[in-house]
This record gives sequence, C-alpha cells and structure tokens, in this order.
Amino acid sequence: MDILYTVEEKYLQAIEELHYGELPKALHLFKEIINTDADYARAHYQLGCCYHYQFKDYQTAGYYYKNCADLDPAFPDVYEHYLKLVITLKMKKMVHQIASKALTVPGVCKANIYESLGLFAEEEQNFVDAKEQYKKAALATASQNEHSQIQEHLKRISDKQNANQYMIYAYQG
Repeated sequence: MDILYTVEEKYLQAIEELHYGELPKALHLFKEIINTDADYARAHYQLGCCYHYQFKDYQTAGYYYKNCADLDPAFPDVYEHYLKLVITLKMKKMVHQIASKALTVPGVCKANIYESLGLFAEEEQNFVDAKEQYKKAALATASQNEHSQIQEHLKRISDKQNANQYMIYAYQG
C-alpha cells in the first residue's frame, strides 16, 4: 500500500475501500484518521454509517454521528442517518431535536427529514401528525418517484384513519 501523507488522502482511500467492499480496511483507515485528527467530522460520519448499517451497533453509531454533528454542524449528510438511528431507538426527544437542526442546515434533503418524521409519527399511531409530515415532504420533494412514494404514504395514513372510524348501523324494523 502507498504511503498516505494527508488526512484527506487517507479519507479518500477509505471511501474507495468501502466502495470495493473492503470494510475492515476502511474501518482501519477511518480510525487512523481520527487518531491523527480527532476533529475530522467526515470520518466520524463514515464510522457511524458502518456501525449503524453493517454491524447494527446502534450505540457506537450514535456516538460517531453525534461527534460528527458536534464537530461540523453544517455537514448535511449526517442528519438523515442520525435521525433514522434515533427513530429506530425510539428516542422521541432526540428525534425532534435532530430534525429541527437538520431542517436549518443547507444541503439537507428536507423531503427525507419530513418523511422520516412521518414514519415516526405513524409508528407512534399519531396519524394526524404523520399526515402533516408527509404533506410537508410532498411539498419539499422534486423527484416524481419520491413524490409517488409520499402519496402512497398519505393514502396508507388515510386508510388507517378510516379503519379506526366507528361504524354506525341503523336498524330498520
């Protein structure tokens, strides 16, 4: 392996290793980056993604996502994944904190944030809030495929709301 001189070169090499499925090498490089420069937020983000999606080690993933968001609050990529993690962990207070912060950061896909909030509200059986979040997501999306998916969410919520309505039967004798 070539000698890498800068943190950026190591980061690019680690991304390339991930791209080619070399997770152990990528993890080693990301950790080496953090040992060299503890404030390199993108390495924290990548480690968070690895622990979140590859290892399902949610505590460690949360640690790295939080570090990334604290070190570089303007880095948009971290928020969507961090939000999905805290939703998975049912950390209601953190869901709203992270979503609020994410919606203020330029470059964050607002449609995805609103969609995640809608899914969270739906899991909580709060169909009114879920519908509102999905409507916001529909307004924020620019892709026809994403818009269609959000319309499916809205239809599903309407079906659930209608299923919860009471039936009134009239007896005619």
